[in-house]
Amino acid sequence: MNEQDPHTPGTEVTPAGSHGEAVRLDEGHVVGTGGLPDRFTNPGLPHHVPRMADLDESAAKRAEKQVAALFGVSIIATLLFIVLYFALDVDQTVFIPGIGTTSATNAGLGVTLAFSLLGIGLGAVHWAKTLMPDEEVVEERHPLRAADADRDEVVRVITEEGGKSQIGRRPLLKMTMGGALGLFAVPLVLQVGGSLGELPQKSLSLTWWNGGPSGPGEEPTFKPLRLMKDPENQPIKASDVTIGSVYHVMPQGLLPDPETNEGGAEHLLEEKAKAAVLLMRLDPAQIQSQKELDWGYEGIVAYSKICTHVGCPVGLYEQQTHHLLCPCHQSTFDVTQDCKVIFGPAKRPLPQLKITVDDEGYLVSAQPFREAVGPSFWERG
Repeated sequence: MNEQDPHTPGTEVTPAGSHGEAVRLDEGHVVGTGGLPDRFTNPGLPHHVPRMADLDESAAKRAEKQVAALFGVSIIATLLFIVLYFALDVDQTVFIPGIGTTSATNAGLGVTLAFSLLGIGLGAVHWAKTLMPDEEVVEERHPLRAADADRDEVVRVITEEGGKSQIGRRPLLKMTMGGALGLFAVPLVLQVGGSLGELPQKSLSLTWWNGGPSGPGEEPTFKPLRLMKDPENQPIKASDVTIGSVYHVMPQGLLPDPETNEGGAEHLLEEKAKAAVLLMRLDPAQIQSQKELDWGYEGIVAYSKICTHVGCPVGLYEQQTHHLLCPCHQSTFDVTQDCKVIFGPAKRPLPQLKITVDDEGYLVSAQPFREAVGPSFWERG
């Protein structure tokens, strides 16, 4: 190329330190200084163009009514949410084109909650774009802690200039925004307060080993229950439990009949989550706790399978060391020491189930758990 070649836009740069001197990219090697200018040129701000609401009070009034209408949409949607929450049955379905058959509760509550939030969002945006000040303000950079005079100025701007939002002049906006924001909290509180179900009462401290169903409001009377293999639902004879073996055990009557699949607990998962037990046999000479010996039968001991950390199932048994390991957070319990915690975040030993044998030699419970199983909770006794 030569000096007569046409200039191609974008083929020049401004090297550091040149302060605006353009250099062609097709002129060979360019040596730079590696520096930066002390200050960059202020690009300035675009010229401010007044809005209709700035020039015409009727336009401002119209914008105010539009914002209030959007807040009103939010209020109506929130009230509809509350009505639908109580009016719709959880099993009721509805057909929606493009989606198909879905839960009427999910659809109704989802749509009304969406419009409730949408009204607040659109109202706030429209308010900011039509009524609040739109002039851009530039603030020079300063050290992290501003001077006392600057800090006082910030306080003054917030207290005095905050009035430019016009919320004081326009009570309609104040009332509708307050109503929309205040009511929007109701669906959130309503879902938490109304969807938690029954209070637990004593059900967190009771299990099926107490004699039967242990849900809220149920206090079973203790009776000896056979230890049943899970999932076979077959009773266990003491003579069948060898040293080093481990059984996953459920109480008699909790699991349905394996042949007919009838019977069993009404709330099976909830009851299993509390009643799961691990059954092991150790050499009695290895057991270091007299209470563990007394509550077992000839070295056969039964402990809750629910970890006392956060309630995970204790699923690993080391036959040689007689350690139980929770795979979630590695809490380790020593069965020879009454399931004492020897490693991990758990703070309490696994509760022991006292067992004996019946007239036929089957293992049965001698008493329910003497403490609540699983992790600690605020009302645990």
